[in-house]
Amino acid sequence: MNWQQTIQSNPNIMMGKPCFVGTRIPVELVLEKMGKGESIPSLLEAYPSLTEESIRTAFLFAAESIKHDLIFSNAS
Repeated sequence: MNWQQTIQSNPNIMMGKPCFVGTRIPVELVLEKMGKGESIPSLLEAYPSLTEESIRTAFLFAAESIKHDLIFSNAS
């Protein structure tokens, strides 16, 4: 699974936010809905242009996006 074939960032589509190729569906939207407990079948029903594989690819994209970021803890 290669996210570069599934996700694109185009300044003319959704202000350059990463979206699924051929759609105006931002990756951020799908990740947020999944994080809030929405199921893959429910997303597929709401967004028929997506596939289960494209939704899973969003997680690979997110992981790659933060792979080299530093994360600071607020623990005292």
